[in-house]
Amino acid sequence: MAVRVRVQQAVFDLAAEIAELTGGRTDVGGVASFCGLCRADDGLVTLELEHYPGMTERAIERIADEAARRWPLTGATVIHRVGAIPPGAPIVLVLTASSHRAAALESCAFLIDWLKTRAPFWKREVFADGSTRWVEAKGEDDQAAARWDRA
Repeated sequence: MAVRVRVQQAVFDLAAEIAELTGGRTDVGGVASFCGLCRADDGLVTLELEHYPGMTERAIERIADEAARRWPLTGATVIHRVGAIPPGAPIVLVLTASSHRAAALESCAFLIDWLKTRAPFWKREVFADGSTRWVEAKGEDDQAAARWDRA
């Protein structure tokens, strides 16, 4: 099973990424996707995402490997953007492919929940008045991720 992980500044093309994940394959019965967008809450003009190159990719690869251990995937793609992202622009893409829809849907939900809480990104909001604020972890994100924890 191929897992593709990228951390990049450039905007991604959803259709092209799905085509790359499924191209020429006859064993894929379903592709699940999640595309996260930047919201313009409270006058936000830019969301700045920072990361440590190498460390971030390895952390995402470990999360994707865990998804592949839990579900019978035929492939997965995780793309997370960094840099300055304006409201309305895509931030993250998770694609999972499997022979069956349930595995694709569940693994996609797992990946986005764990990315939100376990991938090392630092987010700073920049507002129209010039003020900035670091984004803190949210309890509801931890709760969502906890449903996937195994004893």
